[in-house]
Amino acid sequence: MITTLLVEHPWLSPTALAMLVICGPLVGRLVAHRPRAAWLLAGLAAIPVVVLTMLPTDRRAFERCEVAWSLPTFGRVELAANVVLFVAPALFASVATRRPLLVFVAASAFSALIETVQALIPAIGRSCSTNDWLSNSIGVAIGVIVAMIALRLAGPPKTDM
Repeated sequence: MITTLLVEHPWLSPTALAMLVICGPLVGRLVAHRPRAAWLLAGLAAIPVVVLTMLPTDRRAFERCEVAWSLPTFGRVELAANVVLFVAPALFASVATRRPLLVFVAASAFSALIETVQALIPAIGRSCSTNDWLSNSIGVAIGVIVAMIALRLAGPPKTDM
């Protein structure tokens, strides 16, 4: 269903990515000194990740895991969507923790865990793919870079005296 929507409207993923890259530093700056708000936004941004990757489908996956290494392009709508999916959670988690490198490692590992679960539980009807992990990790990297810009714009953390 999502893939069909993206194929019919291939401009959705690039537009969403552009909006995240343009607006992300500004929104990140606004919540940089409010870690609870940043965590709330990270949690809300993670909901689509869980729903779109773990919600069972009505089909049964028979292959274990596709091993391929293709970079996402706007013509490959599913891979481009996998990039976009991880930008916002990585952005807001990086702002909340002020530790972008740690978030990059953790979020990339979380993506690998998702692919592992998809491979080990074929009953959910999801197909594991190294391309998905790569695309998700690229999205995480973009989110972390956007967060670094937001943190720079926000300045050093405020301390109570």
